[in-house]
Amino acid sequence: MSLDPDLEAWLELSFVPGLTNDAFRQLLAAFGGPREILAQPRTALAHHVPDRAARAVSTPVPKELIEAVAEWLEDPSNRVITLADAQYPKSLLDSPDPPPLLYAKGRIGLLNAPAFAIVGSRNATQQGMAQAEAFGRALSDAGYVIVSGLAAGIDAAAHRGGLAGAASSVAVIGTGPDIVYPARNRELAHTLAREGCIISEFPLGTAAVPANFPRRNRLIAGLGRGCLVVEAALSSGSLITARLANEQGKDVFAMPGSVHSPLTKGCHALIKQGAKLVETAEDVLEELLPAAARGKSSSAVSPATEPPHPALVHLGYDPCDFDTLAARSGLAADALAVLLTEWELQGLIEALPGSRYQRIR
Repeated sequence: MSLDPDLEAWLELSFVPGLTNDAFRQLLAAFGGPREILAQPRTALAHHVPDRAARAVSTPVPKELIEAVAEWLEDPSNRVITLADAQYPKSLLDSPDPPPLLYAKGRIGLLNAPAFAIVGSRNATQQGMAQAEAFGRALSDAGYVIVSGLAAGIDAAAHRGGLAGAASSVAVIGTGPDIVYPARNRELAHTLAREGCIISEFPLGTAAVPANFPRRNRLIAGLGRGCLVVEAALSSGSLITARLANEQGKDVFAMPGSVHSPLTKGCHALIKQGAKLVETAEDVLEELLPAAARGKSSSAVSPATEPPHPALVHLGYDPCDFDTLAARSGLAADALAVLLTEWELQGLIEALPGSRYQRIR
């Protein structure tokens, strides 16, 4: 497949080692376009970027890199979107560090639809993943494309919810567009490529380098009109996304949880810093939409239609060990064991290490 000369020039510059996004944009501002940049002598380039970068731009990139992209673009679902394209996400144009080009796979029209970011822990609880999926679906049904990072745990659950709703989902990945990471999300990635969209600023073949994942978080924050953190430890990368969203003037939301769980400490810290505490999708929509535009069924959690079993009430939402629950409920050990098994199968509780249990809905 032969590439358009303009696109080929964009790609050539994107492969220049050491040419930062900021330097790339400075050269665009100075000379107008990639073909014009590549036609400049090194001395002219050095007036706008460091001499090392000017030398790198003046050195031809290996043709194999361009040929690999040309082959990748033979799939009609694959696109390279540059800053000069009308399909480039307008929300990223207003962000502090928009990539000069994006690799996209799937429905690129979603990149300019109203969007909302949902992020959280990779090592999420069943409760957290259920909440992320429910919020994702409710907000998708309300018209917001759900943006997340295709990581395990909360991200994957948010994508599933977005795909199940009306507006779909967009994944911003930290690898090249031809690599799925983690591998367990391969099926989800294929669904996103068909029904949603996957984007990356990293070239083909870029492996899962740890530094790239915090970097892609600025794009997750930039695409969404707001950002919800469902579960996060104090060291979670999700807090980076929340901080970036806040710096970009976006609404930040966080879900509270048990004071004993390390996976809620990051959310509680965000709430202390001014993030909006949310319990249902309606709480989010009240901030994003005028009242007349909200549906009556956007809540992510439906009220129970039957009173819960008394022992389930005794369990509560904080982790509780078997012996303590038996003492609270007054049930015999064998009867309680049967109930716990039934509740776990019904998705009402989650079994934790150390013979402990936690109610999740």
